[in-house]
Amino acid sequence: MKKIFPLLVLQFLVWPTVSSCQPASATFKPGTYRAFLKTPGGPLPFGLDIQPAPGDAKTYTVFALNGQERLPMDAATLQGDSLRIPMTLFESELVAKIDGNTLRGVYRRRRVGQSVQTLPFEAQFGQTYRFTPDEKPTTANLTGKWATDFGSKTGKVDTVNAVGVFEQKGSKVLGTFLTPTGDYRYLEGNVVGDSLFLSCFDGSHVYLFKAKHNPATKTLTGGLWAGISSYEPWTARFDPSTELPDPAKLTYLKPGKNTLNVSFPEPNGKTVSLTDPRFKGKVTIVQILGTWCPNCMDETNFLSPWYQKNKQRGVEVLGLAFERSAEMAVSGPKIERMKQRFKLDYPIALAGTNDKAQASKALPDLNAVVAFPTTIFIDKKGQVRHIHTGFSGPGTGKYYEQYVDEFNRLMDKLLAE
Repeated sequence: MKKIFPLLVLQFLVWPTVSSCQPASATFKPGTYRAFLKTPGGPLPFGLDIQPAPGDAKTYTVFALNGQERLPMDAATLQGDSLRIPMTLFESELVAKIDGNTLRGVYRRRRVGQSVQTLPFEAQFGQTYRFTPDEKPTTANLTGKWATDFGSKTGKVDTVNAVGVFEQKGSKVLGTFLTPTGDYRYLEGNVVGDSLFLSCFDGSHVYLFKAKHNPATKTLTGGLWAGISSYEPWTARFDPSTELPDPAKLTYLKPGKNTLNVSFPEPNGKTVSLTDPRFKGKVTIVQILGTWCPNCMDETNFLSPWYQKNKQRGVEVLGLAFERSAEMAVSGPKIERMKQRFKLDYPIALAGTNDKAQASKALPDLNAVVAFPTTIFIDKKGQVRHIHTGFSGPGTGKYYEQYVDEFNRLMDKLLAE
């Protein structure tokens, strides 16, 4: 996964609620809302589709809208004059007071213990635009690939550590940034004058991109606001031929190694190992992941139905979860929630913490764990045959389709042996 930005942390003893003086439920209008978080970089917009749940007047189904994605959140509840939208998998929530067509409140995300991150939140009923309601003509067309340098302080693309892939229609832009360890998922925005604006909110990711376009040099220069308060400059150069390093060469077995030795506990207390009878003589996929990692969720959303469809062919999957806490009492319920959400029929073991150095120690056969997720392919004889670092999710378009094709070709080959 992409680098994780440091975030400002506020301390609370309990989860605070939105204050209310109204004893009765306010009138809430279900439908589409244009929501935004108030960040140091300015408003970060995203969409919400909130509809009544069948048979319960105070419960709602909710989807976060980013580009082509409709990401399901947990069921929202109406409490007095406030609406609460939880995202349990990421230990976050939106809580807002109802004021006619407007919701006003906060986005909160729990960290370790009682520490909580917050940003002001607002949403307006019936609005669907992203950054600007005006469809003004623009002479800039940013469609294509952009060699990108996150962290550039020179205003030049000194290094290439990401590839921007954009599709622009009129003033609307969809796309993402691919990095060697993952992608920035579904980004949506607009070109306004000479400037590009992109955003994403999915309960975990909070991203706001801004950049100025220079048509003479075919470059973008701007900033990324991530999470609560993190900021990073970035530059990009239009380059249809730009590519990232081969994801099959970033993580590998140490010299002299050809197998992966793992033995970790599941939330049910059972220890799972690749030497268990379940995996003997089968092609096995080992998924290094974290429940806190949206890119890992994208991969899990692909792997779960694929496994259901193909497991009778002699395939097994083992998930190794590296969580913010190594304590099973803390992380076990998160793993179980993830299994329920994605209807997982394969084991997920708690392998340690999500510190990459610690994760590397937990898997000493590898040179290093450099990304979440990382996927390891093991043949019927227990030999590691391929390691793929990172994951290009559905927000990357053709790159996701390319990954799926390569995945299926590799699995067909291993299963035919």
